[in-house]
Amino acid sequence: MFSDPYTYVTLSLSPGAPTNVGISFYSPELRARSSMLNSGRPYLAINSNSVDVTVSTTAAGPVTPRDVEIARQISQAASRYLADCERLVNQQPADSDQLALPGVDGSAA
Repeated sequence: MFSDPYTYVTLSLSPGAPTNVGISFYSPELRARSSMLNSGRPYLAINSNSVDVTVSTTAAGPVTPRDVEIARQISQAASRYLADCERLVNQQPADSDQLALPGVDGSAA
């Protein structure tokens, strides 16, 4: 049995400790895009109907070698996620009671 899609956000604040924000998307309503600002700074945005997450360069400044490494890690993780999703959806029987997600059956997302 499946529940309705949702986005889960947690915020942890403790004296003397760093603030921690956790965001979990469990929704087919996600959108991901990347672009460049007029300043030439690249960014990656992941959005749902309830939360927007943006990743960009260190201190919103010029691209550093560390920014390139972070972008590479995001790309590799997204590739693994895609491969796992494709493998799992292809293993489901045609009459599966899995939730039909937009775009999975070839229709427009």
